[in-house]
Amino acid sequence: MNQIKTQDTPRRAASWLGFWAAILTTVLALTALATGVTTPPRSGPFCLSACITYPYTNAAAFVPRDCLWMYPSLVLAFTFVVLLVCLHYYAPGNRKVFSLVGLCFASISAALLSVDYFIQLAVLQPSLLMGEAQALSLFTQYNPHGVFIALEDLGYLLMGVALLFVSAALVGRSGVERAVRWLFIICAVATIASLIGLSLAYGRDLEYRYEVTSLSINWLVLIVSGILLAILFRRAAREEPS
Repeated sequence: MNQIKTQDTPRRAASWLGFWAAILTTVLALTALATGVTTPPRSGPFCLSACITYPYTNAAAFVPRDCLWMYPSLVLAFTFVVLLVCLHYYAPGNRKVFSLVGLCFASISAALLSVDYFIQLAVLQPSLLMGEAQALSLFTQYNPHGVFIALEDLGYLLMGVALLFVSAALVGRSGVERAVRWLFIICAVATIASLIGLSLAYGRDLEYRYEVTSLSINWLVLIVSGILLAILFRRAAREEPS
């Protein structure tokens, strides 16, 4: 009996794990945003001078500087899934179906983004430095309508969808939980609406406009909600009986 009493319940264990996952999410999203903002655009609609053009083989001069923001973004994709697993265990039983659907979308998002970033870091980056990038123009981050941008677009869109479903599982009455819920809803609506709006406005010239918009929205929401979730999980871990 004593051994049973001293064991953590699944919800308590998830709360403690969620506390650290929330802190790590905030740190990674903030780092990704800071390094991303300070990385100048080398091509596409936001490039102002000395722009790289197709086939983007002269981008080796900007390696590894232009890839630094992908490192925290890669780890963030995994941390995001862990965070939503913890939210799934935190959610009340009658709402777990929503958090589970959100977790499924989060897993797809993480798979897309992690593969996308890892290819850039493990394939494109060394290929550029070795002068072997002639056949990789479709996959490089410098191509504003290439595979890299498309995978990011879908990855961050699904991240917003995941947060929308998870928001339906957060029905607590505390101010912190309500704030997180509305942040998730706003993130989802903004992510989906910006895709529709920018697609209608730019059509085939969308390029990386949506990518920049969607990742900025998601990162900002994860920074703020990560702080709030750390508070929420810490309270839940203390209140949950062991």
